[in-house]
Amino acid sequence: MTDILLRQDAGGIATLTLNSPQSLNALSDAMLAALQAQFDALATDTDTKVVIIEGAGKVFCAGHDLKEMTAGRQAEDGGRAYFHDLFTRCSRVMQSIIRLPQPVIAKPHGIATAAGCQLVATCDLAVAAHSTRFGVNGVNLGLFCSTPMVALTRNIPHKQAFEMLTTGSFIDTTRAEELGLINRAVDHDDLDAAALEMAQVLASKMKGVLGIGKEAFYKQITMPLEQAYEYTGEVITANMMMRDTEEGIAAFLEKRKPDW
Repeated sequence: MTDILLRQDAGGIATLTLNSPQSLNALSDAMLAALQAQFDALATDTDTKVVIIEGAGKVFCAGHDLKEMTAGRQAEDGGRAYFHDLFTRCSRVMQSIIRLPQPVIAKPHGIATAAGCQLVATCDLAVAAHSTRFGVNGVNLGLFCSTPMVALTRNIPHKQAFEMLTTGSFIDTTRAEELGLINRAVDHDDLDAAALEMAQVLASKMKGVLGIGKEAFYKQITMPLEQAYEYTGEVITANMMMRDTEEGIAAFLEKRKPDW
């Protein structure tokens, strides 16, 4: 049986490949379990500095597995317990990305829809192929994308998010970049190289510093201004006390490479 999620490690970069092209890399029960297992492992993996998430086949991810969801309705409660558990598990996967010490780069191509769009919005960074289309189109099926909305509204302006959620319309990479859903778009043939280049830049930074910064980034962003400055003042003070930070500043002043 083919692994539903592949992992390749090189140079401190872990690439996770959603490997279910026949289901358009849907976030099935098995896919969610595989992602959660990898994120749990990465949370304590000090050798991995950056994570890339990509999809095998023609698309990145088409969201939840509608066939599995339909089968879940056969339970005595009409599927209520299954659906609640499904969305709880998916939400845990998304929150695990935010809590990872490593920056996570989404590498979408083809389409990223519903929970697939949620996955892109949840990742810290995103480099997309020019032909990619993004949508939270559940409303077209009579299902409002309530959980994908959480990530989407934390990435793009509210009125544009509301339009996507209520119309089910798709946006292209030009619009996605304008709104801040992705960092940049490149030709499909250049996608692998562009994502790897970004990952390598991040991997070259001092070990641990991106984890410090990522945790502080997500904590301070929801704080009132005064509290955010108080909190980040403590974070940057602790960062300054690190030996490698002292070495990095000294190396800059002395115009040499740091000995990290």
